[in-house]
Amino acid sequence: MPSVLVIVASYLVGSIPFSFLVARAFGVEDVRRVGSGNVGATNVLRSAGRRAGGLALLLDAAKGVVASLTAVTLAPDQELIWALAAVAAVVGHMYPVWLRFQGGKGVATGFGAFAPLAPVAALGATVLFLLTLGATRFVSLSSIVGAVSLFSFALVLGGPGPVVWASAFTAGLVVLRHRSNVHRLWTGEERRAGEPRR
Repeated sequence: MPSVLVIVASYLVGSIPFSFLVARAFGVEDVRRVGSGNVGATNVLRSAGRRAGGLALLLDAAKGVVASLTAVTLAPDQELIWALAAVAAVVGHMYPVWLRFQGGKGVATGFGAFAPLAPVAALGATVLFLLTLGATRFVSLSSIVGAVSLFSFALVLGGPGPVVWASAFTAGLVVLRHRSNVHRLWTGEERRAGEPRR
């Protein structure tokens, strides 16, 4: 039962809609109704400015960190619980109960959730994210590269089995949430960072 409570608590922490709340604090009534409609840091940045976007990014990552560290603290030596807590936080961000399950794409929360569990893999994924962003200026492509590379690094570096496969599942969720972006990338319609809306 305590393990179930840890996972449920991780979902609830992940579902705190920081991007929605930060955007509202910066004057955007409902971030779901502007820009891409995504409840995430990138849409907050585009609709409410850099300070709001940066704050949303930090808070979304922080809730992933809190979920994972709480699981590690309350369930020591139970790597499966750590992994499930990380996934639950990401799912909470993507499908938050507070916003009728209309959330973000899970990239920042996923990084935060796996950073304490696979720190070297998370660092490598961050480097590849930044390199891809610098080369292409596509946030969506960079996010997909980051999510998939986190799993790849965790697998190659030999992280705990449950954490490795949880990162694979999370990468799949991130790619799924970016399916419309993948279509726009394929058709040449995806916006680059800093590019005005067409």
